[in-house]
Amino acid sequence: MTKTIRQSNNSKVWTIGSILKWTQAYFTEKKISSPRLDAEVLLAYLLQKERIYLYVHFDEPLQENELTAFRNIIKKRAARIPVAYITGQKEFMGLTFKVSSAVLVPRPETELLVETAINKFSDYKTVNFADIGTGSGAIAISLAKLRNNFSGCAVDISKEALTIARTNAEIFQVSDKIKFLQGDLLAPLYEQNDFNKLDLIISNPPYIPLSDMDKLEPEIRKYEPANALTDNNDGLGFYRRLINDSSRFLTDNGALACEFGIGQSAAIKEMAQKNGWGKYEILKDLAGIERVIILWKQKY
Repeated sequence: MTKTIRQSNNSKVWTIGSILKWTQAYFTEKKISSPRLDAEVLLAYLLQKERIYLYVHFDEPLQENELTAFRNIIKKRAARIPVAYITGQKEFMGLTFKVSSAVLVPRPETELLVETAINKFSDYKTVNFADIGTGSGAIAISLAKLRNNFSGCAVDISKEALTIARTNAEIFQVSDKIKFLQGDLLAPLYEQNDFNKLDLIISNPPYIPLSDMDKLEPEIRKYEPANALTDNNDGLGFYRRLINDSSRFLTDNGALACEFGIGQSAAIKEMAQKNGWGKYEILKDLAGIERVIILWKQKY
């Protein structure tokens, strides 16, 4: 492969168009699920351009140093390192977040969780929230950045994840609206004595059953932090704890909103009913899959 895209006086001149075509074919051979998109995102990252630039400049030749750098990037992607870890960034809710292998890569389906929170609390003058398992801070920061009335805290057990989250909060200038707390799930809320003070507890907890971990794509299985993916059990452990303990921190009109995995809604609803939660709503993602549940403290 190294020889294939090397440029010299006697070799082929590689243009943006030709290198994209070659990379797409190579990624397809490596069974990468979105070969063309990944090729474009990675080349745009290398050139520090928007993707639209690539289409307008298909015939533009690449320099030797650019080819060398892109060859190294291609090797990383062929090894199934996630694109977001290669570029160090991922777009979420129209915002570009810094990410690293210390945090889960923000997913498009999680945008439904954020949108649900925004919609359900649109009439509140202020919304005091806690984002449990914040990772890169994508959920908490999106809420604080996109809506002036949202502020609160973001919790994660990982010190490295909180470092990334704080950096993102600084970038989006919402550090004054979010307090970052290190600890296991709701433990920091006990320490803060936040009983009956929160309007919203929001979480995208680890929900992949341990038995399914080996079935995941290599990008996820090999590179993303396992403790952000699975509870090392049936995938429902964190919901049991959240549903059992969250209501004591919520105001009477407060709610718990969570993302969950395929086929988990029935079990989560049963937990909520046994723990005395009020009304609930389940929302489907763009693929028609049940993805988000919002549980209200009161029965109204």
